[in-house]
Amino acid sequence: MHIHILGICGTFMGGIAAIAQQAGHKVTGCDANVYPPMSTQLEAQGIELIQGFDAEQIGLEPDMFVIGNVVSRGNPLMEEILNRGLPYISGPQWLAENVLRDKWVLAVAGTHGKTTTSSMLAWILEYGNLAPGFLIGGVPQNFGISARLTDSPFFVIEADEYDTAFFDKRSKFVHYRPRTAVLNNLEFDHADIFPDLAAIETQFHHLVRSVPGNGLIVANGREASLERVLQRGCWTPVEKFGVADGWMIGGAETIAFKEAFQGTLHWNLMGEHNRMNALAAIAAARHAGVPSDIGIEALGLFQNVKRRMEVRGVVNGITVYDDFAHHPTAIATTLAGLRQKTGGARILAVLEPRSNTMKLGVMKDALPASLADADLVFCYGANLGWDAAAALTPLGDKGAAFDDLEALVAAVARAARPGDQVLVMSNGGFGGVHGKLLAALTDQVRSEE
Repeated sequence: MHIHILGICGTFMGGIAAIAQQAGHKVTGCDANVYPPMSTQLEAQGIELIQGFDAEQIGLEPDMFVIGNVVSRGNPLMEEILNRGLPYISGPQWLAENVLRDKWVLAVAGTHGKTTTSSMLAWILEYGNLAPGFLIGGVPQNFGISARLTDSPFFVIEADEYDTAFFDKRSKFVHYRPRTAVLNNLEFDHADIFPDLAAIETQFHHLVRSVPGNGLIVANGREASLERVLQRGCWTPVEKFGVADGWMIGGAETIAFKEAFQGTLHWNLMGEHNRMNALAAIAAARHAGVPSDIGIEALGLFQNVKRRMEVRGVVNGITVYDDFAHHPTAIATTLAGLRQKTGGARILAVLEPRSNTMKLGVMKDALPASLADADLVFCYGANLGWDAAAALTPLGDKGAAFDDLEALVAAVARAARPGDQVLVMSNGGFGGVHGKLLAALTDQVRSEE
């Protein structure tokens, strides 16, 4: 089958492209922004990429057009597909019908931690010799790729609650029909498509409804929102984590299930959020047949995900990290983890509020509190519909906003001193700010010599 993917350079659609290619299909694709690293990854797999969405791509005559949720009405190629009555399908539905149908699907859902927990889970299954396929919205460093297809019956997928396509407004995860479902947490997010938390809870309940009676739901026992979801109806056994009657992690990283000791976790990851992610992954892998002691052992070798507290460089004793955090809860959690690791070292938080929810300003009032663990805050406020400087006023002198990226880089470089931890947080490329910061810090050292 020849499939042509519209919006191929997104992480999810790029993963589908890779999996389709591995399955033996001919894959081509297009996007508005065909550039590295995704373009390089896809081209290395022999996938032809086209810049833009011109209607002439109809001439490729694929058997099916696979539509990413970046595509909307008015897109010239999509309009031509509709006018000609050509076959099209969403990415999640194509994946469900062509890859997941005969698999034991392990789906990881939640507002935060999906990528990390999915990566942990895939790695535990790999370590347990189950050789899972997977599609993850990041690059687990244990694998070096974000998606792969194997002959194994097991498939791990990061289960996103964002909508499927312009013609299917259900959450992506309702297509996956998992046997093992992880519900990591649930907060209000995606303000561009959901009016309130209750609307997202409804989508999560659609997911719960699709898990079979011989499956398992692994749910965060500390989340009232998830308890409300399960109270709406649940037909599947539930194992909770973070509570005494389920999976718990205590001092010295000892792990217990229903108060029975399972093992001790020896690893280098930081933060309570990662400890909770680990419990979820161990529980889900156990359902697939990997004993908990093997899961714990596997996580001792887990290398995390790119862009999750990833050290991008150290200059003159100043460490620059890259992290994907963009929701206030994730920002606070990431900062708390770094504070726990570094103790009294100064933390310079560099933030780009880039997600649709943040751009709308829905979470702006929560930003100052989320940044409380930082000693200095530098916010990139360009292209926002609200005043970043005004929003950061509660931080007093320790907060500053910049509309010019070069000015922000210069200000961080001036403020940084040996021993500082510079934490860059964004769910996008942030204009290559990490490299610019490291270069500015290097130039500063040279000028002082």
